[in-house]
Amino acid sequence: MRRHRVVVVGAGFSGLACALALDAAGAEVRVLEARDRVGGRTLSRPLPGGGWLDLGAQWIGPTQDRMYALVAAYGLTTFSSPAHGAAALLLGGRPAAGEPPGLSALLGTLDEMAGGLDPAAPWRAAEAARWDRITFGGWLDASAADPVTAGYAGRMLAGGLLAASPDEVSLLHMLFYLRSGGGTGSLLRMAGGAQQDRLVGGPAALAERMAAALPPGSLCLRAPADGVAQDGDGVRVRAGGETYRGDAVVVALAPTLAGRIRYDPPLPPLRDGLTQRMPMGVALKVHALYPEPFWRADGRSGVSTTDTGPLTETVDNSLPDAPGGVLTAFSYGAQARALRRLSEGARRDALCDALAAIFGPAAARPDDLVEYDWSADEWTRGCFCGVLPPGAWCAYGPELRTPVGRVHWAGTETATRWSGYLEGAVTAGERAAAEALAQLG
Repeated sequence: MRRHRVVVVGAGFSGLACALALDAAGAEVRVLEARDRVGGRTLSRPLPGGGWLDLGAQWIGPTQDRMYALVAAYGLTTFSSPAHGAAALLLGGRPAAGEPPGLSALLGTLDEMAGGLDPAAPWRAAEAARWDRITFGGWLDASAADPVTAGYAGRMLAGGLLAASPDEVSLLHMLFYLRSGGGTGSLLRMAGGAQQDRLVGGPAALAERMAAALPPGSLCLRAPADGVAQDGDGVRVRAGGETYRGDAVVVALAPTLAGRIRYDPPLPPLRDGLTQRMPMGVALKVHALYPEPFWRADGRSGVSTTDTGPLTETVDNSLPDAPGGVLTAFSYGAQARALRRLSEGARRDALCDALAAIFGPAAARPDDLVEYDWSADEWTRGCFCGVLPPGAWCAYGPELRTPVGRVHWAGTETATRWSGYLEGAVTAGERAAAEALAQLG
């Protein structure tokens, strides 16, 4: 049985970045991926008339330095997210002239609270125990100027950033996420923020080039890992009916998926407890395809947010050199779960009605409506990332990155900067590679 220096489980951006860093350091690496493709939570679908749809993660923005460096290193380019016209805001189902009362002050308060956190150890904050006891929704109810502001902020922040309902996550987790991504301004903006740029060909194209740069034969697809054993001599990873030996293993999966692997000896109770308390977010991302971006003629940007109905936000995802127009809509948390309970036809009608309420009758008649259900994907089970409910950060947070013997942890959830994003996935993979190499000497 051939032995490798490090076995990497998962060929998403974190696993690929980890494997490339190990290879660059001269360590023989084997990468095991359950799917028949690389890229993890990124996936592109070509369009018949040219161009593509990004069904998963798609944006990068300022200060995401490793992603921009990888784009350049692998010969890809970016383009700016469309910026035509004005954004739309609906409150109570009706167009609103301005933001809800006190929203800017509320966001400023959150940024100030988050600014005092150490993103590598949020449980050490002076107010961590109190912040971890309450939900983000509960804090909003007590702190917002009125219920409209609380409801809108909850959908925009817990939904738009975490793909969760505000009552499902702790205030501490929300603050950690804000600190990790540079604050509400950085996280919510298009130009100058996290949604500024897209990759030509989509992030999946970058993942494929990263995989192609690995040593021949080092990547195994259709090899789901279901067992990791370790002893004083090394590790044995069982995947796809085969066993792979190494000196160490990096598990580059979301914690809830990492917890489904059988470990020998079993994981320590606190680490296992973490995997049970970090479920994936729930989001529905839907692309509505039209003959042209008709909303631009009305002076609209295609960007919208709303506090009612099944959708929370939309963006213009049209491509600069491809025919047609694309409105991409997002539903999160409780709203996304309600949509999933509908039949395909009823869900389509609900989505078209919601788009028409924002953009007018023309939005109700797309040429096609394309969705991808990440929660139904066996090797993902949700998006955007894992989230922590009340009590989990203080009780289990220290286990998030701590190795268990020869087992190391990667994945965007383990990042301290840009957690939940492709940038976080890459830096987490590179950090895990450095930790494994340091341990092995």
